[in-house]
Formats: sequence, structure tokens, C-alpha cells
Amino acid sequence: MRVVIAEDLALLRDGLVRLLSAHGFTVAEAVDNEPMLLAALLRHRPDVAVIDVRLPPGFTDEGLRAALEARRRVPGLPVLILSQYVEQLYARELLADRGGGVGYLLKDRVGDVERFVDAVRQVAAGGTAMDPEVVSQLLTRRDRQGPLTALTPREREVLALMAEGLSNLAIAARLGVSDKAVGKHTNNIFAKLGLPPSDDHNRRVMAVLAYLQAVPR
Repeated sequence: MRVVIAEDLALLRDGLVRLLSAHGFTVAEAVDNEPMLLAALLRHRPDVAVIDVRLPPGFTDEGLRAALEARRRVPGLPVLILSQYVEQLYARELLADRGGGVGYLLKDRVGDVERFVDAVRQVAAGGTAMDPEVVSQLLTRRDRQGPLTALTPREREVLALMAEGLSNLAIAARLGVSDKAVGKHTNNIFAKLGLPPSDDHNRRVMAVLAYLQAVPR
């Protein structure tokens, strides 16, 4: 499985290369700035890209913009974004681009090697991997007129876990309920948010996107 890495901090970049290589990934290229990132993504068309949001030259959202541009040119290119902080606009931009696997993790999650590697594999497989802290902040943002007001507290819990990329079985295990109960909550969530029920992994995260799109920028 080929991966392109974009991280401006040399120590973290080298650490990501070593970590992923040790877990069976082939690092096609590791870069430290936006122009090199876009070129690497288009040249290698990797199975997954692990990208820092803020890259030289501006250290704002260069990594994200390069990723979105690459996905426009290579539809479905899987992208896992790393960020130091929860930046809601960036998460919204990523989720709004519906083609291919996507993920958004805080950088300190890299320290949990098993979960980080699982997230990379999940995104490479076309799934989603959202950081629990990102999901929590996105879902608890105040918006009294938003569509989440129709959800029950348990449905909110299920929605948050769906956005983390968990399957119904995994959600059931986390919450200590039956798979059937989770399936019922999932169907209710889709119905209340105006989304057709679907087993497609990306569409599960569209439930979160439906909320984000209702919140003013």
C-alpha cells in the first residue's frame, strides 16, 4: 500500500515514515511544502495520503488545499488530514468533498500507533476516520435551529461514533447495546437528517456533513 506524507516538521515527518514503513506501507514520497505535495500526489497517485493542514509557504491551509486540488484531478484519492487543533472549517471542507476515503485526526493521536495505523488503512480502503475530539466539537457547536435538535441523546452518541468511522457492530460494543438497536438508531438518524438509509461507509459521515452545512460559516 503506497502512501504520500506531507509534514513540515522533520522529526514528525521522519517518524511517520518509519512508523508506516514498519506496518507494511510503502512511502512513495515524504514532502514538507504545498508545491511538492501536489506534485507528489499527482505523480504517485498513492493509495492514501497523510497530510498536515498547515504547510509552507503560508502555514494556513496549504495542505488541505493541495489535497482537495489533487482529489479534483484524481477523483477518489484517499486523504487523511492531520491537524494540531480542531479547525471546524477544515473538517467541513474535507467532508464536503464526497469522493473517496477521508479522515481528520489530531496530531497527538499519532502516539496511539495501533489506532493511527488503523485509521490510515480505513481511509485507504475508502472509509472515514474522524477524531473523536473533532466529532465532539463539531456536534456540540451551538445551533438551536440546526437539524441535530431532532435527534435524541442516544442518536447523537451513535452519530458521533459513526463519524469516527465505527461500524454498527463496533458502535454496539462501545455502547453496550445490540447491533439491532444501533441499526434502528442509524435509520432514525438518516431519516431525521433527510438522508436515505445506506450501508455505504462514506454516506454514514454525510449525516455529520448535513449538520455542518446547516451551521453558518
